[in-house]
Amino acid sequence: MPERVLLTIGTKKGLFVAEAPKSRGKFALRGPFGSGVAVYATLTDTRGKPRMYGSSCNAFFGMKILRSTDLGKTFHETKSAPAFPKDDGRALANIWSLEPGDDERDLWCGVEPASLFKSQDGGDSWELAPGISNHEHARKWQPGNGGLCLHTILRDGDRMHLGISTGGHYLSEDGGKTFAPSNKGIGVGFAPDPFPEFGQCVHKIARHPDAPGRLYLQNHGGFPERPGIGVLRSDDHGRTWRSIAKGLPSDFGFPIVVHPHGADTVYVLPLEPMTRTCPGGVPAVWRSENGGESWKRLTTGFPKKETYFTVLRDAMDVDELKEPALYFGTTTGQLWMGRDGGEKWSCLFDSLPPVNNVKVAVV
Repeated sequence: MPERVLLTIGTKKGLFVAEAPKSRGKFALRGPFGSGVAVYATLTDTRGKPRMYGSSCNAFFGMKILRSTDLGKTFHETKSAPAFPKDDGRALANIWSLEPGDDERDLWCGVEPASLFKSQDGGDSWELAPGISNHEHARKWQPGNGGLCLHTILRDGDRMHLGISTGGHYLSEDGGKTFAPSNKGIGVGFAPDPFPEFGQCVHKIARHPDAPGRLYLQNHGGFPERPGIGVLRSDDHGRTWRSIAKGLPSDFGFPIVVHPHGADTVYVLPLEPMTRTCPGGVPAVWRSENGGESWKRLTTGFPKKETYFTVLRDAMDVDELKEPALYFGTTTGQLWMGRDGGEKWSCLFDSLPPVNNVKVAVV
């Protein structure tokens, strides 16, 4: 039986771990690990004996991956981190995503500049996945404000979905050997062609494992002349997309999260497009329980005014308990929890370093 809730919190100044019993009564905080170095990717891998991972990327001292085998009490560097071949011409700038692979020790890793790596030994060695890393489009992608990052990896059997900013959504149907852009219906507001083949600034992609054909996507919206391009849904494994932004105060945002017990329930956190902060200075998470056809504003427990935080693409997650709670971290150092599927919010920690990443696991 699951006994505890574990949060991995990647911040500008290192990795923190917060632990609570499954009642979520009180979270104990430990860290920082990799002190002083920004962490953009974390993972708690619950296959077999749980292992926790966090990126630790420093422009002066190099790219590292931290690993814990004692539920986040201690972390040690893996034997190596992803690295481009010497004759490639690219140099690793950041690690943006870590996801489990097929076998118990397989891992996938998305990096900046946008490329994909695979490990078969729990992160001790890595090999480049050429199907996307050396794709004919790869040298044509342009960095977004957060860099040229491969930030989303979603797997369903032989299908693999990747989110790249700014590259768009790429789909593999042969286990990651080859990829093709799959952006029909995903718009851009910063280029003459509103619906290019590739080059979209996708912010995040999410899905429910029981409905792999349906995907939700938070795109770079916020363009009055091209409304509704920021929040999208696909019902055909990402081959085509349509807007579900109607009813939201803004179609700009970074994270998007699906409820663990229902593919129709999805959460977004809209932001003002110019400032990347809460619309009107009032925080709110928005929930749809019908696949994005309508939305409900969730505000109980949040400040009522003068609040201007930002929540980044990987700084929001939801646990898998019977009555799930949501979690998100802010660039002003708060960590919030929303009980009862986001109905009641409270601040767990209010003075962390700026938060880049929040992931939750129940073990």
